[in-house]
Amino acid sequence: MKVEDVYIDSLGAFLPEWASAEQAVADGILDAEIPQSNGLTGAHVGGDIPAMDMAVSAARTALERSKLDIEAIGSHIHSSVNYQGPVGCYPPGYIMRELALENVPAQYLQQGCNGMLGALEVAIGQMTGAAEAEAVLLTSGENFTAPGADRWNDGFGQSYFFSDGGMAVLLSADEGFAQVRSLNAGVLHALEKWHRGNGPLLERDGPDPTMPERAEQFNETEMPLTEALEKITLFNLDIIHRSLVDADLNASDLAKVIPINMDGRMVEFGTMMPLGLPMSRSSWDYGKSVGHVGGADVFISLEHLVRTGELTAGDNVLLVSQGPGWICTASVVTILDLPPWSV
Repeated sequence: MKVEDVYIDSLGAFLPEWASAEQAVADGILDAEIPQSNGLTGAHVGGDIPAMDMAVSAARTALERSKLDIEAIGSHIHSSVNYQGPVGCYPPGYIMRELALENVPAQYLQQGCNGMLGALEVAIGQMTGAAEAEAVLLTSGENFTAPGADRWNDGFGQSYFFSDGGMAVLLSADEGFAQVRSLNAGVLHALEKWHRGNGPLLERDGPDPTMPERAEQFNETEMPLTEALEKITLFNLDIIHRSLVDADLNASDLAKVIPINMDGRMVEFGTMMPLGLPMSRSSWDYGKSVGHVGGADVFISLEHLVRTGELTAGDNVLLVSQGPGWICTASVVTILDLPPWSV
């Protein structure tokens, strides 16, 4: 869909202490062949900082960087992948209380690693539709430091390292340093079972198979991995091309492509090469050190590229992420001017 009158007013990121893959290898918790193959160099480790508190820290940064009054915010959308709090709690309520964000509607979105672009899609509807929201706050927070979790080895075939952090995006219907030009999304339900597996849909005693185990079983019994990857690539590219067309752009017009922080080979062969673009036009050189912070990756990288001046006025940027289901969302953003917090 073509998008009008939706701007990025500010961004805020919170990334805790960094841990290198090299040190993980030295500590004996990561096989040396894995980072050599996937090209990833590290991840951020939040320790005992709750995921929601990292989201709050990121939101405070975004609000401090903004000229908008907090009273202008008409909606809050939070998304996450991993544990946020006790079963039955409502993360947006906690975040709103910490920020003193009063009496606005709030949604909790769970689209896996597609979460923040999924939240952007919802926000666009709120800002351009009947709600006529003047500003919307998007947040996300993840902490994969949990009993039984293995940030270095649980990453879906070791294609990413789980990373902790928080991210916030403040959208405005009036002005901002960047304009959202287009967004498209879809679900390739032929691969729904790839993440779900074929187990019962009712709760049962004992642990469920892990996601990598479910995916492996799917590839062995339902669809070979090569076929699944081919379907994914074609599906993702269709979503991307629709967003480029809606933004009146060609792939060659893109200054940067910002994907999920994953195995460099997946970025290159799944996205960059089909678009006819070199890896230097992707954010992977930065993202390979950050790790996979759930659905926040694309905006964490965008914040870095804007803050460090790697993007400038007039640059077109493609944001693309995926999640279980199989979900894909792609959005084109144009930088209008660098904000005051940029170097």
